[in-house]
Amino acid sequence: MATEVYVNQKYLGTVDNLALFMEDFKDQRRKGQIEIQANIFYNKAVGEIHVSSQKGRSLRPLIIIKEGKSLLVEKHIEQLTAGEITWDDLTRQGVIEYLDAYEEENALVAFNEEQLTTEHTHMEITPGSITGITTALVPFGNYNQSSRLIIGSKNQKQAIGFYAANYHIRMDMDSNLMHYPQYPIIKTQLHDVTNYAEHPAGQNVVVAIMSYKGYNMEDGVILNKSSVERGLARSSYFKPVSAELLRYSGGLTDELEIPDKETKGYRTEADYKFLEEDGIIYPEAKLNEGDVVIGRTSPPRFLNSLDEYNLSVGVRRESSIALKHGERGIADFITLTESEEGNKLVQVRLREERIPEIGDKFTSRHGQKGVVGVLIPQTDLPFSQSGVVPDLIFTPHGVSSRMTVSHLLELLGAKVGALAARHVDATLFDSENEDALRLELAKLGFKEDATEVMYDGISGKRMLARIYIGNMYYLRLRHMVANKMQSRARGPIQLLTRQPTEGKAREGGLRLGEMEKDTFVAHGATLLLKERFDSDRVAIPVCMKSGLIGYFDGRTKQLKSPIYGEDSDVAYVEMSYAFKLLLDELLSLGIYPHLSLKDKF
Repeated sequence: MATEVYVNQKYLGTVDNLALFMEDFKDQRRKGQIEIQANIFYNKAVGEIHVSSQKGRSLRPLIIIKEGKSLLVEKHIEQLTAGEITWDDLTRQGVIEYLDAYEEENALVAFNEEQLTTEHTHMEITPGSITGITTALVPFGNYNQSSRLIIGSKNQKQAIGFYAANYHIRMDMDSNLMHYPQYPIIKTQLHDVTNYAEHPAGQNVVVAIMSYKGYNMEDGVILNKSSVERGLARSSYFKPVSAELLRYSGGLTDELEIPDKETKGYRTEADYKFLEEDGIIYPEAKLNEGDVVIGRTSPPRFLNSLDEYNLSVGVRRESSIALKHGERGIADFITLTESEEGNKLVQVRLREERIPEIGDKFTSRHGQKGVVGVLIPQTDLPFSQSGVVPDLIFTPHGVSSRMTVSHLLELLGAKVGALAARHVDATLFDSENEDALRLELAKLGFKEDATEVMYDGISGKRMLARIYIGNMYYLRLRHMVANKMQSRARGPIQLLTRQPTEGKAREGGLRLGEMEKDTFVAHGATLLLKERFDSDRVAIPVCMKSGLIGYFDGRTKQLKSPIYGEDSDVAYVEMSYAFKLLLDELLSLGIYPHLSLKDKF
């Protein structure tokens, strides 16, 4: 039976002998007669052969297996080590080939040499290559569930570290830089391959796994305040502010300058106090919200507005760039350049020192993330017999349910590494043996289970249980409370509903929903509940006889009923403006709502 052949989704022809055609294709590819990145796939469901050579396909290298034996032998390893051959030589010799996702559907890939059978077509170069790069950076990762590995790999992407060597001349949006990044004691082979030492994203800290004073429940972590004061996890936050000088019709342009008092929309003199003569802020100026960073004036928006307000052509409009509500920082780096349209562009990078505080997010490399619950001075924290005080206290209840065994192994291994002054290899499926690490720890004078006797820092009493304490590589994530903190006492309101605006950027309030309302009701906090729901309070005149909304007659200076006029009592009634809006919408539907009033007292 003939089988259809498609090359890059285009029909080419048919072949009679399916197995022979596919075998010939692979042999010629391994000999270099066909492009090594071309792939072949037999779709059994529809009986079609697909050959792909397009760009953009994900390929991965695998060792070729023939008759149950690997074509990569010890001789190749020796030649690679001696530098006699390269990786490309292995592909040219037909020892290693690249497979895409489709061709891998027709292959049987062995995990390691112990699993090889005559049925296998390929073998992994290393067992750890079944994961991605960031996942392979998780130490002892083969002891975890896959879901925790994924979370651990995502957390490493969000970690604050040394993201670029030329950060000081870059204008990156919302970037963070760790002040004292360190290379992990527990590492994997991928740390060497990816040159992790050039861009580390964490610090080695002393971690105790224990409950303490209730501040580390529900994934909270306790930080040593003294360690934070010494620089633990300290970072800088960078944010650029820019202003473009636009050109307008009639030869008018924006100007960089300190606006004078005749400028329309002039702010206060104090807002411009950091600007130099050219209208740009001076370096290292400490700014707060409302301070102008770049002084700029623009021509009037509409030329006919000049006549309307009887303004002269010389009067300009204020369009300076100032810090918004809640923003602050130090002017760190200033550039003057041109935009793509050829307009003059001024960019100012703001720097803000970020010291760990309550609410900041920390995590290990195993998906055990949590927020800081409290910072406790070193004098009040538990200490070991040798006087070691933990930098961070992690809750033991986070391990049992998530089964992150690698979290515990890293603490054990890093303790050995710190005491023996060496790095411990924890590569996926190829890590150092746990029993060997325990034995080495015992030789170093500690209990092989890494537990120690500890004493309460406040009372000085010995703790009843031995505490699991050691070293661990901890990451500070970019989720900081300083970026997310939002509060409001008074501020702008929406035009339609007269309720507070929504969102941090608009100086908005926090929504009091149904569930929040129920908590006030459950506590009997009636006056507080009323006060919260009075954000759009309004007094509306209502006719006491008809129950309809009245109005104020400007000529007679009296409240009147829409039906009875002056012959009815009209009284002001307090209500939510949203309710008044509902009454208006009902009126638009042809429904006339009547309010039933009675004496308040």
